[in-house]
Amino acid sequence: MEDSTIVTDSPVGKHLDSIGETKPASYLMFNNKRIDLVAKITIGRESDNDVVVDNKLASRHHALIQKIKNVYFIKDVGSTNGTFLNGTKIPADKYVKLMPGDKITIGNMSLVIS
Repeated sequence: MEDSTIVTDSPVGKHLDSIGETKPASYLMFNNKRIDLVAKITIGRESDNDVVVDNKLASRHHALIQKIKNVYFIKDVGSTNGTFLNGTKIPADKYVKLMPGDKITIGNMSLVIS
């Protein structure tokens, strides 16, 4: 006997099943601007960063978002005041995996992974 469920037999079930699939992160929201995620994004107060955070609590070179095997990670690069992910301070110089919806806080500025 074949296993038959609403997911396999109905269009609505198939649609609901596809909603549960996680979509990979593809951009970063910062100051109501959409920034496409690329292989490497630098974040900090200095103008040579990809994302410039105009905040005295941000270090000149504060954090790095890097793509490793189709997954994005954030790393605090030795900032003075730390980098927070969803309200938790991440360890300096350790890569932490990012997921869609994650909120990165640097100083009083927030960036959201989407």
